Amino acid sequence: MSAYKDQDPRLHGIKTKIRVVPNFPKSGLMFLDITTLLLDPKAFKDSIDLFVERYKGKNISVVAGIEARGFIFGPPIALAIGAKFVPLRKPKKLPGKVISQEYILEYGRDCLEMHVGAVDDLIATGGTLCAAMDLLGKSL
Repeated sequence: MSAYKDQDPRLHGIKTKIRVVPNFPKSGLMFLDITTLLLDPKAFKDSIDLFVERYKGKNISVVAGIEARGFIFGPPIALAIGAKFVPLRKPKKLPGKVISQEYILEYGRDCLEMHVGAVDDLIATGGTLCAAMDLLGKSL
């Protein structure tokens, strides 16, 4: 069953396991804490399964995960769809030659890096997400 055909009942279970923390990390922001989701094996598995169901068979060769949530969800999704996993890290966390992309957050600036040559052919899809796309685009 796909979450995108009507309303998948698993979505409600997943949503109820994500804790909303007001005014974190800055006043006026609502932080979505997935720690509570990770503590529930069924909700965590359902979240992975929904991604896999959506993207399996779409000829995706690379899943890029943005530090740190992307490191939790990206690898099992990549394995399940038969793709490689590429970590997008904060500065100075990767050894060897890297390419980087700075971006602006609601509460400051940051940067993402990845290994040169980690991605051969990739189409990505928004602050941190836009930086990820720019960074991935530099590797093409």
